[in-house]
Amino acid sequence: MTSVPIETAAPVTLEISQITTPQLTLTSTTKSNSQLYKDAIRTSLKASTLDAVFATVFGVATGGILLSNFLLELGASPVVFGMLSSIPMLVNLVQPLGAYLSERSSSRFYYSLRTHGIARLLWLILGIGIIGSSWIGLTASQLVGLTLLVVLFSSLLGGLGSASWLSWLAMIVPRRLRGRYFGIRNSAASLTNLLCVPLAGLAVSHWYGGTLQGYGVVLFVGIVFGIISLGCQYFQIDMNPAVQNTSLVKYQHISESTTPELEVSCALATPNNEVASIWSNTNFLRFLLYFGFWMLAVNISAPFFNFYMLDRLHLDVSCVTLYGSLQAGASMLLIILWGKLADKIGNRRILIVIGILVALTPVLWMGVSANSWNIWLWLPLLHIFTGGTCAAIDLCNNNMQLGIVPVKNQSIYFAIASAVAGVSGALGTTIGGFIAQFAEQGGLLGLFALSSACRLLAILPLMFVKEPHQ
Repeated sequence: MTSVPIETAAPVTLEISQITTPQLTLTSTTKSNSQLYKDAIRTSLKASTLDAVFATVFGVATGGILLSNFLLELGASPVVFGMLSSIPMLVNLVQPLGAYLSERSSSRFYYSLRTHGIARLLWLILGIGIIGSSWIGLTASQLVGLTLLVVLFSSLLGGLGSASWLSWLAMIVPRRLRGRYFGIRNSAASLTNLLCVPLAGLAVSHWYGGTLQGYGVVLFVGIVFGIISLGCQYFQIDMNPAVQNTSLVKYQHISESTTPELEVSCALATPNNEVASIWSNTNFLRFLLYFGFWMLAVNISAPFFNFYMLDRLHLDVSCVTLYGSLQAGASMLLIILWGKLADKIGNRRILIVIGILVALTPVLWMGVSANSWNIWLWLPLLHIFTGGTCAAIDLCNNNMQLGIVPVKNQSIYFAIASAVAGVSGALGTTIGGFIAQFAEQGGLLGLFALSSACRLLAILPLMFVKEPHQ
């Protein structure tokens, strides 16, 4: 595994016991504890990278092209595909509740274990339903309904834990290393996706019991990897939200040769004052406007590219998974470059320039057909282009969000941003689903054009967002 460099720093001052691992508690102000803290940070970053790798395997099995092909085999309509994409975003409305609950817990790790652990185990119900459908007597329409129910409740639990997890990671990763670290972390996840998607696609399409049972087997394997990924979080520095939110916690960024020094001092704040400060933070509100509109614009078309290839172009699932691997490979190769570039020139500039290219991407799908030239040249190039550009957008959007919110009560800010983006994204997929459902062949091409226009408009509010330390 590629290690993330952590340079030497001034001694870390910890006046109260707020940073722990299951093996380590840092409470004193000695220089030796400063070294223990830096070692714990290194271990945490490596554990988080492994977490991303194993979670990617789980994501491959429970989403993307494999789940889309499974539903298509069951005869699902475009509206179902729209619902499948909108549910995980719409349930982000529960993130503020999740942030509220997490801030009253005593451990980020155990809160994540309860929410994400149960959410991943729920997929066992679908796996059992698929494997035993002939014995239980489940019809195709019942399996579609069961899939949507599992996606709904799994996403609800994941939504309750997402803001807490992001706040936890934001405290672990030093600010000036975020671009490089998340570039490495996402690159490792992309490499995993690059390897797993075609292997899983081949396993599903060539399973002796049929593609449906083949997906069930892949799903069980993915669940196992999903549980292992949660085990990796055990080795990350744990955070006590109750202590963090009753103290003024800030990172001091000194010079290029030092790492942040963590200072903790007592500065109590009331919840009402905190909520008021969120809505008076105009820079955060401008980012919300951009982020929400961008998610709406992207998701008008995003769920329907795979549907277009599988249903309208009648491509084999193994061919479509190969395109997905090319996209993941492009993301893996470029994301480290994007991370280093973001640390140098800032995330906002990259989001504006690359955002224009991403906005034009759906237009490039207009005119794609099932001829050899498109299948063997244009579609592979299009997926490579998408992987390279979307890697920059995902990385820089994440870094921008981490950079513009204060450390205190971070999870509340993250929850609000996710809720806004979730509602907007769900609205986008709903709009796209109805356009695709009721406008026949021309509907998909029309929503591709509509998505491009909306993406270009979404970039405008970003020009007024101020990025700290740039």
